[in-house]
Amino acid sequence: MTKQFTRSDIDALAQRYRANLINSLSGFKSATVVGTTDGKTNNLAIVSSVVHIGANPPLIGMIMRPHTVTRDTLSNIKQQGCYTLNHVSTEWVDKAHQTSARYAPDESEFDAVGLTPQFSESFPAPFVKESQIKLGLHVAQHFTLLNETEMVIGEVHELYLPENIIDEDGYADIEQAKTACISGLDSYHSTTRIAQFSYAKPDVKLTKK
Repeated sequence: MTKQFTRSDIDALAQRYRANLINSLSGFKSATVVGTTDGKTNNLAIVSSVVHIGANPPLIGMIMRPHTVTRDTLSNIKQQGCYTLNHVSTEWVDKAHQTSARYAPDESEFDAVGLTPQFSESFPAPFVKESQIKLGLHVAQHFTLLNETEMVIGEVHELYLPENIIDEDGYADIEQAKTACISGLDSYHSTTRIAQFSYAKPDVKLTKK
């Protein structure tokens, strides 16, 4: 049996139920931890709203929740102008999820959950040593959306990933890197490839790679 929700039905739902329902409807999303610093304390936070914006220049977007309460990650990004995005591995999704707890501003989530900050000589924000795929970004654009969430668009300045997961066309096989994904607010998943196809053209039969 199919359950129908009208807009008024949705508005009448309990807050947590509505948040879980609507958040899960966008499907599987990337599991990423954002690394930032205020210059003294290294901060780490799980996000599931990272999206490709463009390849030239290399731009990645990220949605952050409204700044109605203190959010160290967003504050650090605004203050420092840089941050890292680190793919979450299926082997430590518990540690990544624990970063969503509200730790004190002077308490490092790296220390609290047992992940290791890693710095590049040319980039000031902390990467996650345990992550297989790591991006260092500078803020390119930042704006507030209609529901008071904030979108940060970053330009990739550093990129680290295993050489053996990159194919001859430049495709990075993130499944090989054991990258996890998220559905809803707190459900983590591994992935299984169904197929990889050739470039689609009209009147040309698809082939599997």
